[in-house]
Amino acid sequence: MLGNPAYPTFQIFLALFISALIAGLIMPLWIKFLKKDGIGQQIRADGPQSHLVKAGTPTMGGVIILLSVVITSLVMAKPTMELFLALGAMLATGALGLFDDVTKVVQKRSLGLTPSGKMIGLTLIVVVFFLFAVNACGVEPVIRFPGGFAIDLGILTTALELGGMTVEIPWLYLVFVFLLLAGMSNAVNLTDGLDGLAGGTVMMSMLVMAAICFICHDANLAIFCAACAGGCIGFLWFNAYPAQIFMGDTGSLALGGALAAVAVLTNTEVISLVVGALFIAETLSVMIQVVSFKATGKRVFLMAPIHHHFEKKGWAETKVVIRFWIIAAACGALGLALFFQLG
Repeated sequence: MLGNPAYPTFQIFLALFISALIAGLIMPLWIKFLKKDGIGQQIRADGPQSHLVKAGTPTMGGVIILLSVVITSLVMAKPTMELFLALGAMLATGALGLFDDVTKVVQKRSLGLTPSGKMIGLTLIVVVFFLFAVNACGVEPVIRFPGGFAIDLGILTTALELGGMTVEIPWLYLVFVFLLLAGMSNAVNLTDGLDGLAGGTVMMSMLVMAAICFICHDANLAIFCAACAGGCIGFLWFNAYPAQIFMGDTGSLALGGALAAVAVLTNTEVISLVVGALFIAETLSVMIQVVSFKATGKRVFLMAPIHHHFEKKGWAETKVVIRFWIIAAACGALGLALFFQLG
């Protein structure tokens, strides 16, 4: 473990710096490699016409973000079960995203895995993560709200004897964790549609989660969150408009999974919904658009996800991104404030 354990705040900020440095140094080499092999992004034909010029831009920048997070976490943090679970959830969802990105490149289309295929993969990831979180890390199946209110989702629990060990499965909490982890992964994935949008908003969210982990006396998870934020910073140097590389599903699914995993491990699931409210709004805009069009034949937004709606209204891409960064920062501040009101 690098640094003096007596000064955990120093380690957390150092992890942020190291992760950003690793991503920033390796990313140019990764971009060069991707360009050499012609691995580029496929653009939606029905998307904004201004995005067509982005076709062929190297993708899968998330690979380097994840690499920087793993290296930094293993060097800076103590090897705890919580840390390995967070890393495992991030890498597993990242592997699913990588498979999706590779499929898009090979088949040369903007759509990769089928929705059902992605859901099957996410379900397997959630079940494994959930079983270890509850049984190995002692995560309580209780949802806590600001103000002291709590809901016990462990009322329907099955206990299994496996090899002399008791494995508990609180079914209602399993459903909740699935909705949170799968939902947040897909929400960040939907947000990743403009240069710098997903990287900047995830960076802010993970900085807030790092503060929450620190207050919860888990410096190792705080280091992990700081490393995620640092990886995004190193990535943003090359993803700022006009982007030289995209994070792809490799990065967006993984970072969304990391955010949800940390929320479960710290029992701050409700707070994470506030911190990640922008990602949820992006998802809701897609759901509203689909339901409205199927029910009435009319669209609520000019285009979904909602960041494209504002592009269609004439906002410059950079204006949309910066304003969404501001919203993400405000959501993070509100989430941190509400965290202190948990029972």
